Amino acid sequence: MNREDNLDFCIRYLMEQDKVEMKLPAAIGDKKRMLRALMNVWVPQPLSEEFLKAQDAELQMQLKEKGVVEAEGRLWKGDITRLKVDAIVNAANSRMLGCWHPLHGCIDNAIHSAAGLQLRVECAEVMSGTECPQIHPEYTFEGVTYREAFTSETIVTKGYNLPAKYVIHTVGPIIAQGIPTQEQERQLSWCYKNSIALAEANGCQSIAFCCISTGEYRFPNRRAAEIAMDACKDASIRVVFNVFKDIDYDIYCGLLGTH
Repeated sequence: MNREDNLDFCIRYLMEQDKVEMKLPAAIGDKKRMLRALMNVWVPQPLSEEFLKAQDAELQMQLKEKGVVEAEGRLWKGDITRLKVDAIVNAANSRMLGCWHPLHGCIDNAIHSAAGLQLRVECAEVMSGTECPQIHPEYTFEGVTYREAFTSETIVTKGYNLPAKYVIHTVGPIIAQGIPTQEQERQLSWCYKNSIALAEANGCQSIAFCCISTGEYRFPNRRAAEIAMDACKDASIRVVFNVFKDIDYDIYCGLLGTH
């Protein structure tokens, strides 16, 4: 199949699984957006080898178009799904299944969309496993019972179509009023410490962190950066702080003394 036929196959496959019907767009860019939107709302279920082969071919092509980056130094500004490190850290929500809002601009959506649906499948397996402690809140979705993660909790999955070998998912604190308490500051610190410990346990030599809990979770950017740097100062593996916004880049440059 050529690329257009491959995209059409993936779109039709997911529409059939999700029991939706839409007209396929003509332009490749619009096909890519439709595929991503369908991936974002896809309910975990068995996937055919034919679909996975087609999906992986498209995602690898998208990665080639974006370009893989081997970050140098401790700070890198850009799309974390391009970074070739042993592990990248995802700022996940408490359900740990990815972002369900089609084409949303959050990092959770970006990572799941670039990794492929295998990532949601693995997350679902972890969050529905019988080994999960019963003290966690539970909910039922599409007939499957899942647990919700606590703030600061982390899990590790494969990276699939990402350049990174692993994705470490962590749940940061939500700052409703924009002013964190001391407990929320400790929770954010443990997001970084737990992620490093999990990376080390999986033999990683490098890890890239996004700006956990900033943005929609409203943790003040500068204070979040200070906590991140303090939590990572004794790490035995290489730490890269990945930023996307100019405000975070300027803050980290100042703290790292690279201005």
